[in-house]
Amino acid sequence: MVLDLEIIKKINDFVYQKPRTIQEIAHLIQKNWRTADSYVEKIKKQQGTISTKTFREGTRGALKIAFWNNIEKIHSTTFQERLFKQIESGRQKIDFSPSEIYQHIDESKREAFFYTQKDIETEENFKRFKNLLLQTENQILFLSGNLTFSNIKAHDQTIAKIIEELAMKKIDIKILTRVEVPGLEFVQNLLAINDRIGRNAIEIRHCFQPLRATIIDNKVINFKETKYPPRDTPQELPEILHISYNIYDLEWIEWLQKVFWDLFRASVDAKKRINDFKTIKKYAPSGEEFLDQLSISLKNINF
Repeated sequence: MVLDLEIIKKINDFVYQKPRTIQEIAHLIQKNWRTADSYVEKIKKQQGTISTKTFREGTRGALKIAFWNNIEKIHSTTFQERLFKQIESGRQKIDFSPSEIYQHIDESKREAFFYTQKDIETEENFKRFKNLLLQTENQILFLSGNLTFSNIKAHDQTIAKIIEELAMKKIDIKILTRVEVPGLEFVQNLLAINDRIGRNAIEIRHCFQPLRATIIDNKVINFKETKYPPRDTPQELPEILHISYNIYDLEWIEWLQKVFWDLFRASVDAKKRINDFKTIKKYAPSGEEFLDQLSISLKNINF
């Protein structure tokens, strides 16, 4: 279902003024309750501007309310505001540690484990991430560096193939990542899934940001962190160390979703950025062969 931009604006403006029932929205756009509800859910997934809450759910008197997802007030605590400033100003993964969030979570709603560089390519690591993704019922939000995670594999399966399976099940997938000339093949491979399944299930936007995280519905956030041996004192950490954090606290999941949407709305669509790359002209007094190959590679990316 493709929403008319005028209807989206009308619903957004209406809900921005104050919380509205789905019935009020249905009356506004002159549709039935079920259609209005589907419109609201679509806006909620695609834009993140609206959230919903159902009161007395499961009873005949159930009431569903749509309310504005107030990005300007995403911080319920002082340390959340401080954390957001760190995330907003960060560009690389070394600029923010997920442990800054992990330390604020109740022990019953979190877990974490270490693994080494050798463990990354193991079948066990692949299955762990695969099983996490397969929990999804509605939406996945990825905060990535350059999408190298999509190439994690075991035997003939890759994470990209798992993402395609989820897209075929009508899961909405939003991704924030760097869209740069190095690594364009990862972006292209994921966007090509949309053509194969016949719908725009995957949306990718360009953004420099420090988080490496996967948000599964309102169920869990999975953070990844990499610790490198210090250059001056390598004995402090003999080898590269990876840490995986899972957070199940609903308040923090909703907070990070709002952080994601704040970054997402200010970011550039990957297709536009790639098309802009194609307009760069070649200047090759040296290294002409390499630049020819690069120009051909860019021209072969079609959307």
